[in-house]
Amino acid sequence: MSGKENNFPPLPKFIPLKPCFYQNFSDEIPIEHQVLVKRIYQLWLFYCATLGVNLVACLAWWIAAGSGANFGLALVWLLLFSPCGYVCWFRPAYKAFRSDSSFNFMAFFFIFGAQFVLAVIQAIGFSGWGTCGWLAAIGFFQINVGAAVVMLLPAIMFSVSAAIMAIVIMKVHRIYRGTGGSFQKAQTEWSTGAWRNPPSREAQYNNFSGNSLPEYPTVPSYPASGSQWP
Repeated sequence: MSGKENNFPPLPKFIPLKPCFYQNFSDEIPIEHQVLVKRIYQLWLFYCATLGVNLVACLAWWIAAGSGANFGLALVWLLLFSPCGYVCWFRPAYKAFRSDSSFNFMAFFFIFGAQFVLAVIQAIGFSGWGTCGWLAAIGFFQINVGAAVVMLLPAIMFSVSAAIMAIVIMKVHRIYRGTGGSFQKAQTEWSTGAWRNPPSREAQYNNFSGNSLPEYPTVPSYPASGSQWP
């Protein structure tokens, strides 16, 4: 956005890379939605931490006579879903609340819904998926109790993530429907290209209250006191 320097992710100065996004909850998100958007951001952080714990648990699983393929997939999930989660479902939610964008709301529902289904699958813990879910952890108690206890941690965290994701979807959908959002509005934003960089609510208000308000060329005349209205 013009006039605003990107500040996320916060990279050390010695790294020859610059942040890719501008993120400021108090500056860009309406005050009534700031708490919810911050909770979605914290959910992304918690899910990234869950993927990190899952990597450690898969390593313990591998050491205790498990499969190395699960550790490899766990590493792929961590490297893939950490940045993709931010870009693909947190940023659409952020931009949707920032500018009341139906297209970004639709993108959030579609991608975040898929993320919710994946979190449920990860919590279940099917064999060969690279996740230490309930099936993998409980089934490993007969082989190595210590490793199984470690494997229970990501199973619990994946379950918590899935539960919070379901709550978030319902809350965001309730707000979206309450503000008059629709699929037709999202199509209009797509056809006009407004979805690429939708203006903030403050910019929309300034544009409306600036040159869009009607101007009276002359001062209207009113009947004098005591006269009769026609």
